[in-house]
Amino acid sequence: MGEGVYIEVGSALRNHAGERICGDIFLSERVREEGRTVVVLSDGMGHGVKANLLATLTATMALNFTKEHKDAHKIAEIIMNTLPVCSERKISYATFTIVDIEQEGQCTILNYDNPDAIVMRGKEPYQPDWQHITIEAGEYSRKKIKACSFQALKEDRVLLMTDGITQSGLGRDQFLLGWGAEAVEKHFFNLVNEQPDISASRLASLVVNKAHTNDGYQAKDDTSAAVIYFREPRRLLICSGPPYEKKKDKELAQVVKKFKGKKILSGGTTAEIVSRELDIAIEDTLEFDDPDLPPISYMKGIDLVTEGILTLSKTAEILDKYSTRTELEKGPADLIVRQLLESDEIHLLAGTAINVAHQDPNLPVELEIRRSVMKKIARILEDKFLKEVSLRYI
Repeated sequence: MGEGVYIEVGSALRNHAGERICGDIFLSERVREEGRTVVVLSDGMGHGVKANLLATLTATMALNFTKEHKDAHKIAEIIMNTLPVCSERKISYATFTIVDIEQEGQCTILNYDNPDAIVMRGKEPYQPDWQHITIEAGEYSRKKIKACSFQALKEDRVLLMTDGITQSGLGRDQFLLGWGAEAVEKHFFNLVNEQPDISASRLASLVVNKAHTNDGYQAKDDTSAAVIYFREPRRLLICSGPPYEKKKDKELAQVVKKFKGKKILSGGTTAEIVSRELDIAIEDTLEFDDPDLPPISYMKGIDLVTEGILTLSKTAEILDKYSTRTELEKGPADLIVRQLLESDEIHLLAGTAINVAHQDPNLPVELEIRRSVMKKIARILEDKFLKEVSLRYI
């Protein structure tokens, strides 16, 4: 999408009560070469393993066909004619909602049998112009798919959901006909107006949690929501190592001073250069939160000041092994990882002067060259966490 807008995608899925596997599937992928983001939510018929397999098949096809074809009508036709049909009931095995966001923010939504996507512009509802695409041939001839296309703007949010959300509470006193699309929309808007900077994941979770409450904490269906949030990117700068030429110290300090976003200095010499050039005092601490690493320091206007190579090596190690079950501690490397994961756009600035302290032949070769550690961090952030990363040497 255009400059200054980041597309944050978050989802929350809850299984049908008593099932160990969810019959809804959520997939998203950034097509880097084209600057596109594709998001798919599919609901398999029934629940449990069979529903999961059907939704997985549908969501995977939807994602791949959307990446290959730009025309909404063509995508709809291919998917609908590839999906298996229930021989008795003559209905499809799975629903789907596809969102295709192009580089310049053009957003196309295709919806087959899921509740309509809700679009919020700032603090108000936004009504895209929904069209009906009629399938011409095959098992699904004369079936209709809803489609819309609009130019997304900063602070737009899109809510996708399966009918486990809209039908939650069905038959209970308060919700005889289920929660319903209007009530979902109202709840969604209230959440955003109460917490204007709420993340996509948190918002999706709160919508699913409310539906779960409606069901008396016994989900009658697989219940899933996904949120797409177009927002200001969260930016982070990490500087490590002195510049190759001493005359570039001033340039390094100016990069730090002018950067709009969070700032981390990793390395004693790096901190000393910034301290000297910008006249900011360094305040050392004795906070040994990680026995393997030297403690952090404090500098006004800098979010985190740590030791260099050892801390960055451990940062790379934590990132490499990181999973949803990882619990971050309070050590310097953990603090860097937390900042990295919370940021969208990460700028790494590596000084290329050789640090005499790291010429000890007993130290691992990797420690000898700061570049290799920074390259490793950049690669993991890009490949594993889909972050926007720039790496510059000075």
